[in-house]
Amino acid sequence: MAYPQILHHGAAHGVTGSCHQLLMDKQHSLLIDCGLFQGAETSPDGLSNANQLQVDFDTSNIRALIATHVHVDHIGRLPQLLAAGFKGPILCSEPSAKLLPLVLEDAFRLGISRDAKLLERYLKLIETRTIALPYKTWFRIVDNPQLHARIRLQRAGHILGSAYVECDLHYRQSGEKKRIVFSGDLGSPHTPLLPAPKSPWQADTLILESTYGDRTHESRATRRKRLQGVLEKALADNGTVLIPAFSIGRTQELLYELEDITHRMKFKADSAPAGADTSATSAAPWPTLPIILDSPLASRFTEVYQQLQPFWDKEALKRVGQGRNPLKFTNLITVDSHSDHLSTVRHLAQSARPAIVIAASGMCSGGRIVDYLKAMLGDPRHNVLFVGYQAKGTPGQIIQQYGPRGGYVDLDGERIDMRAGIETLGGYSAHADQRGLVNFVTRMRHWPSEIRLVHGEDGAKAQLARALHERYRQHERSLSVHTGL
Repeated sequence: MAYPQILHHGAAHGVTGSCHQLLMDKQHSLLIDCGLFQGAETSPDGLSNANQLQVDFDTSNIRALIATHVHVDHIGRLPQLLAAGFKGPILCSEPSAKLLPLVLEDAFRLGISRDAKLLERYLKLIETRTIALPYKTWFRIVDNPQLHARIRLQRAGHILGSAYVECDLHYRQSGEKKRIVFSGDLGSPHTPLLPAPKSPWQADTLILESTYGDRTHESRATRRKRLQGVLEKALADNGTVLIPAFSIGRTQELLYELEDITHRMKFKADSAPAGADTSATSAAPWPTLPIILDSPLASRFTEVYQQLQPFWDKEALKRVGQGRNPLKFTNLITVDSHSDHLSTVRHLAQSARPAIVIAASGMCSGGRIVDYLKAMLGDPRHNVLFVGYQAKGTPGQIIQQYGPRGGYVDLDGERIDMRAGIETLGGYSAHADQRGLVNFVTRMRHWPSEIRLVHGEDGAKAQLARALHERYRQHERSLSVHTGL
């Protein structure tokens, strides 16, 4: 067998379960991510899915797991990887090392056991295995007479701590050198709180995500205006706007944008002439509008995000310098206990007071958002706003597709007829769009000759492949793109 080789154990034909193995030689390999499958997606052999979480590949020669970021579709099968015999270190960025225990604790409680002693042992094991790597710093993996291998993490701009991975391989006997880059999930250029990702200097082979390879996002300013417009239209019904959001990343971005809308509207009201009628400028009383974060895990992540301010971008730090707190503002209400959660659901379902609720899970496949949906989907006063990708087969995808037609969805075995308003802001994504993905490739000094597209549906991969081929053709360069991995 010629080396290096790349195997894809997940996210080869969908957007979840990300897991890729770099075979460096017969004795040494790296695993880049080991995530959960969601919805109807499965591993390539069909043996692992959302309900069967086993690791069904050989782990004996894996020297290290590299976690590109801490979303569960990238690290959620870590317990199964350990159970399968993996004994190497877990390499990740410094912010990810702070966030990883929170994600794994939650996943362990939900999917494995609530036994406190067992959980403590598991988290201690994770702590001893985790090595936090600074960005832009090479880390040696293998150094022997045959092979020198090292990796480096660079900011990916997707969520706090996210990274793409540069792998340098030097086969000393033949003199051959290869640089292989795994993109992980790449962020949009203007993702709130985070610096935009910068392309690597070079790559021979690039494993590139393609979630939104078939579309172009709106500008940041346009998205914010549309977000405010959709929310105000929904709130005019004196109902609740439900926003399903992942506890880490999307929730903090939404809080950042909502704080900015509140700040702008308060400034507009404060600067209006005395006695002026400002009711027409906004359908919602933004400075006093309850923005409810009903997710204990998201609240914990938000606290850690605040502790990691040195990794924020210049815009966010400027707001902090102005005395603003983008993630903890006056009209933000956090709901922690289960009893408070249930009473909040009852109150909002029965009252006629406008409110915004952010709750997990982002694809409505569990968590507290389900209780809100069961209580409110049947009432036309309320609205559901999707701002993230909904994988096939998830309740979120069903609500998004069939809700506008007055269809129904099954939640916890209960059939819910949908009469609430359903809105989607597709451009509000922490993933790069087609332009961003193509730019990530073509802003390298030395373009890759081979690109393997992962983490995307077939249509998105096909359109991205065409866009890449066209850009290469314009510059008279050759490219091999693989989409059916």
